[in-house]
Amino acid sequence: MPESQAANIHFENTVPILRVNNLQASLEYYRNVLGFSMDWHDSGVMASVSRDGHGIMLCQGEQGYPGTWVWVGVSDAAALYAEFTAKGAAIRMPPTNFSWAYEMHVLDPDGHVLRFGSEPLPDQPFGKWVSA
Repeated sequence: MPESQAANIHFENTVPILRVNNLQASLEYYRNVLGFSMDWHDSGVMASVSRDGHGIMLCQGEQGYPGTWVWVGVSDAAALYAEFTAKGAAIRMPPTNFSWAYEMHVLDPDGHVLRFGSEPLPDQPFGKWVSA
């Protein structure tokens, strides 16, 4: 393909696909605890959930491995932390300041780590990274 044609191709979005053991249980968690909306659902097979127009697909028993990490940029990680803790989310790491973001980690029912982060706090020290 000539370079001029390649320059006209624009990526539209990126949607992670997470393997889940129980699609219905995952849908309940993403909707009731994390505040996502259902976009579409193929019962027992696959579904798409989104929040503010940004989606995650959940696939029962296929397409990936447990424990995948997904980054989600948000406007206010502290406010989201308050929302999630009030709804009983599994918090792996509370909001912590790093050079790249003010970030928290949330676990879903299949052990996937959802990293929610907003802009770093300029007047706060950096925390210790938690990888395991």
